[in-house]
Amino acid sequence: MTVATDERVRAKPFLKWAGGKGQLIDEIDKRLPHEEMQQGKIDTYVEPFVGGGAVFFHIAQAYPSLRHYYLIDINQDLVNSYNAVRDDVKSLINELALLERTFLAMDQAQRKEFYYRIRKEFNAEKADAFRTGTAAKLIFLNRTCYNGLYRVNRKGNFNVPFGDYKNPKICDRENLEAASRVLRRAKVLHGHFSESRRYINERTFVYFDPPYRPISRTASFTSYSRDIFSEEQQVELAEFCRKVDAKGAKFLLSNSDPKNEDPTDDFFERHYPEALFTIERVRASRAINCKASRRGQISELIIRNYK
Repeated sequence: MTVATDERVRAKPFLKWAGGKGQLIDEIDKRLPHEEMQQGKIDTYVEPFVGGGAVFFHIAQAYPSLRHYYLIDINQDLVNSYNAVRDDVKSLINELALLERTFLAMDQAQRKEFYYRIRKEFNAEKADAFRTGTAAKLIFLNRTCYNGLYRVNRKGNFNVPFGDYKNPKICDRENLEAASRVLRRAKVLHGHFSESRRYINERTFVYFDPPYRPISRTASFTSYSRDIFSEEQQVELAEFCRKVDAKGAKFLLSNSDPKNEDPTDDFFERHYPEALFTIERVRASRAINCKASRRGQISELIIRNYK
């Protein structure tokens, strides 16, 4: 059950992001604490792994009674891009429009050369704090790189190869303007997921979408930042969820389902026990796998601390 709040263009994620929740919005929405959100009993939304922000954009536009939004991510490049969209969208659009015109006027060989030049410039600039031009380069790379991935090496450098698309949409002016309007209601912060604790109380709904726990030893795409999200951090997150529950806040968490590969793997049942939490399995499409046979519909988990 959703309530649209704006007749203008509805904002959607402006970045393609591995594991993005666009396809699971309906399943997530079914499980939201609708009544509390609509009546104002919940007035704060916190997302400690904002990523592409699909759930944030959905909730911010569907539930007008929420007053406070806190978006947090360990990825400084991502945080910079959100702040650029929120605070300097006109300049960002101008930068992207120039990149788009330049790129689309080239032949494929020139485009490839241009892509790698922008990638090099981006990696040289991104150590700086807020820069609209750097955010524009990130969006450009995201729209023209292979599979729309964001991946970095151990030095923190973006290293995804050229995507070889025929006519990519680089500057989506309408969506960027819509996203900027929605983001003006939010604080976007750089930090570890545990930093979110200061914004959480009994009137808070928290959505956790961490880098997924690999469902097999070979499925280990977790390099959204230079620091791998390890098994120990998955356990740390589970412990943090207990603290969120103890504060009286409601949370919902997405993660992979290890039982796709190993029916005996009870990691989540052990760390999110039935006495405290509800674990449900939903179907989702997953495209990031080196083996074509492993792509397609797969089970994923939705975990929450309320009925």
